[in-house]
Amino acid sequence: MSTGSLLLWVVLPYACAVVFIVGHIWRYRFDKFGWTTRSSQTYESRLLRWGSPMFHLGILMVIAGHVVGLLIPREWLYAIGIDEHMYHLGATWLGTAAAILTLAGLAILIYRRRTVGPVFLATTPMDKIMYVFLGATLFFGTLATLVYQVFGAGYSYRESISPWIRQMIIFQPHPEMMEQVPIFFQLHVITACLLFALWPFTRLVHVFSAPIPYLFRPYIVYRSRDESRGAGARPVRRGWDPITTPPNNRGRRSR
Repeated sequence: MSTGSLLLWVVLPYACAVVFIVGHIWRYRFDKFGWTTRSSQTYESRLLRWGSPMFHLGILMVIAGHVVGLLIPREWLYAIGIDEHMYHLGATWLGTAAAILTLAGLAILIYRRRTVGPVFLATTPMDKIMYVFLGATLFFGTLATLVYQVFGAGYSYRESISPWIRQMIIFQPHPEMMEQVPIFFQLHVITACLLFALWPFTRLVHVFSAPIPYLFRPYIVYRSRDESRGAGARPVRRGWDPITTPPNNRGRRSR
């Protein structure tokens, strides 16, 4: 095992994982007001209406495919009736469709951010760096699938990349598993690690923000401007006491 292999397939992934975890903790503690997507919908919505759903739907499909392919041993899939041929068809063609959908959505979002003036002005340097690494990760993953799986003889990453990741998770690294992996898969893994290291310092933190308190917040009380309610108005239901002007203030205003 060479020093380069140790650095790429042990040191780099663990270092990026530490930055990912510690960075999110730091960001949440000291930059809660910056924990946002920095929405730009008010500046432009036509392109966003197409690009955002395409990207988010595609990336969810990509993540689901990676969870099944990398974290679930194939013996478990065999146990529920998913054989190698069925898995290969799903991973190749559904994975390719998901990647194309994600890249198309990302291309629309980048085009929008570059061509719409107010959106471009709201783009930070970290946004640009994030788009580079996100695009590179998706590009190398799609390229690996097309070159080796669709148009090539096929490559069984479940015998190399998948066990390498699972061994890393339980802190028993085997970097030699990655040494013979095709170059595009290696670049996909490296850029993904770097993307995870950048994650806490970009708008991607919104992935971990779920508006759960919104479901339990108290209702908002509004006061009608029309004090003389018409005959067809609904009767006032029991609830909050109506807001009225104190008598003293009324007398002062009449003067």
